[in-house]
Amino acid sequence: MKTENTGNRFKLAMMLVAIGIVYGDIGTSPLYVMKAVVETNGGMEAMTERYIIGCLSLIIWTITLLTTIKYVLIAMRADNHGEGGIFSLYTLVRQRRSWLIVPAVIGGAALLADGILTPAVTVTSAIEGIQEIPGLKDSVLSEQRYILAIVIAIITLVFFAQRFGTGSIGKIFGPFMFIWFSMLGVFGIMNMTADLSVLRALNPLYGIEILFDDSNKMGLMILGTVFLATTGAEALYSDMGHVGKGAIYRTWPFVKLMLLLNYFGQCAWIIGRIKTHDFKAGQVINPFFQIMPESFIFIGVMIATGAAIIASQALISGSFTLVSEAIHLRLMPKVDIKYPSTIKGQMYIPSVTFFVWLLCIMVVLYFKTSVHMEAAYGLSITVTMMMSTILLWHYLIQRKHHAALVTLVIGFFLVLEAAFFISSLAKFMHGGYIAVLISLAIALLMVVWYKGYQIKDRRTYDINIDLFKGQLEQLSHDKRFPKYATNLVYLSTTDDMKMAEKQIFKSVLDGIPKRADIYWIVNVKVSDQPFQVNYQIEDFGTNNVFKVQLILGFRMHQNVNLYIKQIAARMLKNGCIPEQHRTYGTNPALRLADFTYIILQDDLPIDAKIAWRDRLIIETKIFIKKFTASPIRWFELPSNEVHYETIPISMPINKVPMIKQIKKMKK
Repeated sequence: MKTENTGNRFKLAMMLVAIGIVYGDIGTSPLYVMKAVVETNGGMEAMTERYIIGCLSLIIWTITLLTTIKYVLIAMRADNHGEGGIFSLYTLVRQRRSWLIVPAVIGGAALLADGILTPAVTVTSAIEGIQEIPGLKDSVLSEQRYILAIVIAIITLVFFAQRFGTGSIGKIFGPFMFIWFSMLGVFGIMNMTADLSVLRALNPLYGIEILFDDSNKMGLMILGTVFLATTGAEALYSDMGHVGKGAIYRTWPFVKLMLLLNYFGQCAWIIGRIKTHDFKAGQVINPFFQIMPESFIFIGVMIATGAAIIASQALISGSFTLVSEAIHLRLMPKVDIKYPSTIKGQMYIPSVTFFVWLLCIMVVLYFKTSVHMEAAYGLSITVTMMMSTILLWHYLIQRKHHAALVTLVIGFFLVLEAAFFISSLAKFMHGGYIAVLISLAIALLMVVWYKGYQIKDRRTYDINIDLFKGQLEQLSHDKRFPKYATNLVYLSTTDDMKMAEKQIFKSVLDGIPKRADIYWIVNVKVSDQPFQVNYQIEDFGTNNVFKVQLILGFRMHQNVNLYIKQIAARMLKNGCIPEQHRTYGTNPALRLADFTYIILQDDLPIDAKIAWRDRLIIETKIFIKKFTASPIRWFELPSNEVHYETIPISMPINKVPMIKQIKKMKK
């Protein structure tokens, strides 16, 4: 009985965590969706009951089809050892087709762009609620410039707090968001009971009819606004690894019900205003706050602001996770990653924080109001959804599901998402180009980085280690040269256990040879399993030349120093390597002697025989690396044990004429 109670308490706790961190984006959609529905069609003067019911029906069935069926019931089954998201999905199917990297890059870039727009939209929508508070409507605080100042201050504080982690305050996210969703449901019920006819919106025919109705001035383009109701669906899938799919299955029905009740309530309120003509011409109305009693609006604004902050925090954390996964998949340069708390998956990336904050502030200052921000919002996430649908089709086919049925179901979602994408293109000239430009910039960075690795892997010379093991063994005992290190470690990008880059042997043998007792060539391979930590080793029939491959999950940070010393200590204990002696040291029990890590920095030969496009990509990558995390930080190497060398990448070079000696000219 005690075990059962403990299990129930754990499930309840995970359900609260899920409500706190998974549904932030989609959970704050009621702040701006119905407002956008009204404003994009000409304001309250142009509203008709038929139009509002039709839009509500589209919202209901968009949430049902995309969020409930596609993501909760289908996509969440495509988990990579419990982890979700577009990059996790890509790792499951990348062996099927090499071109699947294309939808992964496009979708990942668009999702990161969405993470920049979301904090701006949600926080601005919440703070604009001040304009609905009785007594403050005509005050200085209701002026948009002061609203923007408050928004910028809040967003800045949220980003600044990332360096400290959210371990302590994160515990209140769940209970707070439970209050938020309960508030959505309560006020929704209070308003919809005044006009239960809004329930007819459950009939999808009202949604289909409004697409072609004269009261809908946007036509099919209204889908771009309706889509805002489900923008958090992709984030829900990405955050699955933090709480587990079980917690999402148990909490989504509650969350969806509260969301729909609130939309029903806002719809009933708008219809009531239409029937009584209770609005001023040109007045911008905010149904979300208007459905609250006047005495509660101030509290409602405070709760909405808290929910917007939590939603922003979830999107920022999601961006960190996405960037980390992209780095391990060789899609982005290595950047400094910090772990401010012991909570699973929580990280802080200073460079990402700064750029996302800067772009977020620029979005706020450029668009100025939530209505204008909504015009740019949603375009990028439709792209991500289409890309994840393509990957999902390959996953389901790979799992041997019925091909015709899979194609029919996934094809339906792809057509639906394409319709949302086409309708969202209407937003392009109204600010959507901002999201497109951000997505293109991120995608370009990914392409340069990924292609750079491909070009280098394809063009550089790898050499069989057996060809040089004799020289390395002989050098280890050649007393004519001073000992460079007891353990000399080179990092290699070659995953073939018999091969290594030619630059490594140039570094050891050319010039003044580097004598060491043991030569370690270490390759880090990122596996498709998120939390794997394994290794394999090749000794080439020696006891002093080793190729080690660390097989680390794409969610693991690559602590090469720790793992190599663990492996060396195990080999020393088993008698696989000679005894090592350390005369000095702070740890007398340590049997391992000194380690020296050689970091070889890339340099492209001027006369390399390479196409101009490939040269441009390689040189761009080398330039970008100057501003990224150092190998010391990324591989967690002791700085006092690291030496840097720059050796040109070994690749074919253009033939140059032989130099000829000329006779000395007579005076």
